Amino acid sequence: VEQAEAAVAKKLSAEQAVGVASGSDALMLALMAAEIEPGSEVIVPAFSFFSTASSAVRLGARVVFADIDFQTFQIDPDEFRRKITPSTRAVIVTHLFGDCADMFRIQAIAADHSVLIIEDAAQAFGASHRGRAAGTMGFCGCFSFYPTKNLAAIGDAGMIVTHDVRTADRLRLLRAHGQENDYEHNMLGINSRLDSLQAAAISVRLPYVDEWNERRRQIAERYLAGLERKVTLPTPASYNEAIYNQFVIRTSERDALKEFLFSHGIGTAIYYPIPLHLQRGLGTVCGCPGDFPRAEEAARTCLALPIFPELEEAEIDFVIEKIQEFFK
Repeated sequence: VEQAEAAVAKKLSAEQAVGVASGSDALMLALMAAEIEPGSEVIVPAFSFFSTASSAVRLGARVVFADIDFQTFQIDPDEFRRKITPSTRAVIVTHLFGDCADMFRIQAIAADHSVLIIEDAAQAFGASHRGRAAGTMGFCGCFSFYPTKNLAAIGDAGMIVTHDVRTADRLRLLRAHGQENDYEHNMLGINSRLDSLQAAAISVRLPYVDEWNERRRQIAERYLAGLERKVTLPTPASYNEAIYNQFVIRTSERDALKEFLFSHGIGTAIYYPIPLHLQRGLGTVCGCPGDFPRAEEAARTCLALPIFPELEEAEIDFVIEKIQEFFK
């Protein structure tokens, strides 16, 4: 575990890395390290995976949703600014689909209002914004190494990176029931240790992640060229280096296209069919239809196409050909 932590910290140019049991635990532990308490406000994008919001809800925080930039799927910095109140303690910034949010603006806004930034970089290991690695631009960066991620373990695994040694020390206590010495618990933590077998898998695969990410970019370029004018394509900013954990298109005919592709043996996925503010599992945090129109439109129109390093050229061409055929 220590070897994997050191290797990941070095790869990302982070001061410290702390292995945990999952990406979801990483988010909750980062909030615990930030001393988020019941009643504290945490701003969260309305379009992300469930744990982005549930991690704050579990701690009794008041989740405040912000809408997304419809072109990039990332949290809209102007929305983030508008949602800040005197009770706002933190913002969780999701680097969705392997691209980065506009951290240059988000950092400036957060600094002006003394808001901590927690980066949900679960889908963005190897992505960068203006030359800085995703996960290294805030108070903490949270990663998942679930088997579908660009850097994958062989089961659930996660990691938190930070530049602050004291925060890392606190995280190491929090992930092990707050235990400093044998059976001496100085704070209330949880059981979220990174398993050694998962750490070994991460260490073995880490040297290959740049090669795999570059292959994803090559596949994305083929899609971008072949599907131009057929669907709305992902548009990473020029100052971002995206790693395409997913390649997500948008079309008003999403469901029909998904069914058509499936009939030709092409698997697709919908990330995410229900925006966070409409998820009943979040209880009183739930909102109403129409509250966040861009997140809701993304949920209605998004479709993820096959993208993984082993995808063959003929398979890429087949996906493009069938999408073109559908729109004819």
